Amino acid sequence: MVKAVVFDMYETLITSFESPVYFGEQIAEDAGIPKEFFLDIWRSAEKDRTTGKISLEEIIEKITKAYGCYSEEKVKMIADKRISSKKEAFDHLHPEIIPLICKLKEKGLKIGLISNCYSEEAAVIRESVLFPYFDAVCLSYEEGLKKPDPAIFDRCIRKLKVRADECLYTGDGDSNELEAAEKTGMKPVQAVWYLKEGTVHPVKRMEKYVTAERPLDIFKMIG
Repeated sequence: MVKAVVFDMYETLITSFESPVYFGEQIAEDAGIPKEFFLDIWRSAEKDRTTGKISLEEIIEKITKAYGCYSEEKVKMIADKRISSKKEAFDHLHPEIIPLICKLKEKGLKIGLISNCYSEEAAVIRESVLFPYFDAVCLSYEEGLKKPDPAIFDRCIRKLKVRADECLYTGDGDSNELEAAEKTGMKPVQAVWYLKEGTVHPVKRMEKYVTAERPLDIFKMIG
């Protein structure tokens, strides 16, 4: 029997592709730094940015100083623009997301969140319209762990106070999260409602997993 539903955040509850993206390439342009130079440092710091070892402001400061174009104003401008882009994603929720979460709550299920995220994303998530619905939250930037490390799944399960086999895990499939959830003992479901052809979305449909075409399909799966 399912007692909890654990969600991924990006490309599951929200999507980054319904509004203008502000990723590394766009930041490099605003910083006035060649993309190759910027992205080499930006991407090499991916794990540290995701596990709480370096913040957005710190990595931008590091890169701009390395290129010799640092200023407090530039770092603040980039940080503000990045945060704004992250907030905007919550303005483009699939119309069934909140109804789904409310129906799960009404049925007495617990709601969990496991998300790989950076400093700016962790702050935005905590201030978002979705945050009050969660009974347990594991954000990689705060936990010092990132998917697909099984420890972050185990940590969320413990916070929810349920067994792994009582959890339905819903994610788009990035970061090998569905495989990791399955190994932990959770029941994985691939969320495909935000997947669109022609975008730079990092994953495609996975035939080996049950898929949910729309958010309310999840409600039908809990038994």
